[in-house]
Amino acid sequence: MSDDALLRLAVAIQATGYVFTTVTPATHACVNARAVNAWARSAEDVFGWSRPFMPGVLTPQLFEAMRDAEVLEPHGDGWASRVRASTLRGRLFLHSAYPTTAADAVFFGPDTYRFADAIAALLAADVRVRRAVDIGCGAGPGAVVVALERPDAEVLAVDINDVALRYTAVNATLAGAARISARRSDLLNGVEGDFDLIVANPPYLLDATQRSYRHGGGSLGEGLSLAIAGLASARLASGGTLLLYTGTAIVGGADRFRALVAPLLDAAGFDWHYRELDPDVFGEELAAPAYADADRIAAVLLTARKASA
Repeated sequence: MSDDALLRLAVAIQATGYVFTTVTPATHACVNARAVNAWARSAEDVFGWSRPFMPGVLTPQLFEAMRDAEVLEPHGDGWASRVRASTLRGRLFLHSAYPTTAADAVFFGPDTYRFADAIAALLAADVRVRRAVDIGCGAGPGAVVVALERPDAEVLAVDINDVALRYTAVNATLAGAARISARRSDLLNGVEGDFDLIVANPPYLLDATQRSYRHGGGSLGEGLSLAIAGLASARLASGGTLLLYTGTAIVGGADRFRALVAPLLDAAGFDWHYRELDPDVFGEELAAPAYADADRIAAVLLTARKASA
């Protein structure tokens, strides 16, 4: 895929007035399983619901843009799109088509919306940001929100997934977020310097195939989240803030991630706040052996401020 061609495709989709809110994979599967939804009837069906389509469903301009971007996948007598488009806070983001089964798939879903809203709420206050980083940027929504809210800031978007970095670069350009730099980095190992703001929405599940966008590691998926929290002490500038949107397994009524991260934050002298945003996400994962003792998986938000020097 050509990045320029992907950008032209995104512009063409956006020009149609396209709007699509991405749902959970379970909801997506349920809706697409309805017989009436076997084939696409609109651009939203093609690029949002990832349904196959027949000739005539898309305008010739959109079809040619897909061909140029090399995202057409043959499907029976028609085609399907290899990319998906979602809208968030009035902006369009390209990411991987459903189902996201590939090892390098770039995920976008309800967590993404909550993550973006949490960043916007934080920056609605008088928070000074000269340099920021979105760790595990995926399709780039976190970095884009930061860059649009603080247009004078230098914003880094880092990921180990080269496909994610390509989508981030395209989506940042589409959003007019010129000061975003997409870089390959394992956490912050590939970038230098301090940051006034670190944001992250890392994988927080245990994934049997260890897909990068899902597998958080640790005993119950909390490994990456703990690693990012641990970086905050060393890589935040004086008075800097960590915003970490993640998930946690609740076992016997106890929050596994909070129990592990609290001593780390207290030892570093952070002023921190922690709250549960959604008490029940990815409930289907509880059928996996790894979660045999878990009551539920909750979405949580941690904000931690480093003391000023």
